[in-house]
Amino acid sequence: MTAQTLTQLRQLKLGGMADALQTQLEQVGTYEDLPFIERLGLLLDQESLARDQRKQERLIRQARFKLRASIQEIDYQHPRNITPSQIAQLAQADWIHRARNLLVTGPCGSGKTYLACALGHSACLRG
Repeated sequence: MTAQTLTQLRQLKLGGMADALQTQLEQVGTYEDLPFIERLGLLLDQESLARDQRKQERLIRQARFKLRASIQEIDYQHPRNITPSQIAQLAQADWIHRARNLLVTGPCGSGKTYLACALGHSACLRG
C-alpha cells in the first residue's frame, strides 16, 4: 500500500510530498504521535517548499547569468558610489514590479556586470 501511494504521488507530480512521506516512514516513532492533519500539513509544506525551490532554479537557469553573483558578496570597499542601503532597496525588486528598467553605469572594471547579476539572482530567488 505504501509503495503504491508513493508511486501515485509521483505520478501526480507531488514529488516533494512523496519524499516527505518517505522520510516520515523511515523515521519510525517520530511522526506516529502526530495527528493526521498535522502530518498532512507537514507533507504539504514540503511539497510547497520543493515547488518554490524548483521555480527558483528554473528562473536562474533561464536567466543565463554571466556570473554567479550574490548580493551578500558585494564588495562595498570598491569605489562605486553605491551604498549597502541602495543595494538593499534594489534587491527588494520593487522596480521590477513597477515595470521599470534598471540602468547600471560606470567605468570598465567597476563591477557593473557583477552588480546586475547579483540583483538578477536576487530577483529570481524572490520569484
